[in-house]
Amino acid sequence: MKRSASARWLGSLKDGSGKLTSTSGVLSDIPYSFKTRFENEPGTNPEELIAAAHAGCFSMALAGELTKAGYSPEEIFSKNTATLDQADGKWSITEFHLEVTAKVAGISRDEFQNIALAAKEGCPVSRVLRANVTLEAKLSTEAPSKKSA
Repeated sequence: MKRSASARWLGSLKDGSGKLTSTSGVLSDIPYSFKTRFENEPGTNPEELIAAAHAGCFSMALAGELTKAGYSPEEIFSKNTATLDQADGKWSITEFHLEVTAKVAGISRDEFQNIALAAKEGCPVSRVLRANVTLEAKLSTEAPSKKSA
C-alpha cells in the first residue's frame, strides 16, 4: 500500500507560495505560504498536516488496541500539537504533543493509560516520526509534470 501527495512551490521563500495535492483528491491545490507557516496567517502548513495525520492515526491505533483488549470505544477525540522552533539555528519540529479523550465503558484509568501508550508506540505515524528518511533529488530544466501527485 502506497499513498502520495505533491507540493508545487513558486518563487522565493518569503514571497512565494505553494499548493499541496494528494492522489486521493482530498487535497487539491491547497495553498500554503511563508505567512501560513511562520506568521499565523489563515491557511495550512506542513506542521499542521503532520499533526492532523498523527492525531488521526493515533485515534485509529487506540481504537484498535482497545478492541484487541476487549473494549468497544464509543468515541475517541485526539488533538496533536506540533511545535516548530529553532534548534541549533535551524527550524525543526521539536515536539509533538498528543492529547486524547475517549469514551470507553468498563475500563479503568490505569488500563486505559497502558493501552494508550501501546497505541502511541504502535501508531504508524508515531513510528515514522522516528524513521529513516530517504531522498531522491533531480534537477530539471523543465517544469515538473503536475500529473503525478
